[in-house]
Amino acid sequence: MITHPRAEELAEAVARWIDQIRPGLDPRNAFLARVAANALNTVARELVAGPAAERAATARMAALLGHKGAHADLTRELCERLRAGELTSATPGLLAALRANVLDELAIDQPNYRHEG
Repeated sequence: MITHPRAEELAEAVARWIDQIRPGLDPRNAFLARVAANALNTVARELVAGPAAERAATARMAALLGHKGAHADLTRELCERLRAGELTSATPGLLAALRANVLDELAIDQPNYRHEG
């Protein structure tokens, strides 16, 4: 049986390789290499944690809106209802749901971000 690396493992391996060659690059290319390595690390985290974060966000939004739906549709409706003033900071569970969604995203996008628990 042939096994192959998972997508997140490939992204992590390329990011590590970029970090290994980066010290030998001129300053501009070293900076661009660091940006590329960071992007690949974000992709790897998204592949690993993204599906669960999206499922959790979808469940939270469905609970707030009172019906199920696709993540994109629920997000769009939530934004529309916030803009219209139908949902406010006084809406039970809204701030907790939004905070949980943001923390899940930060874990993927900026894992070193320090937030207050």
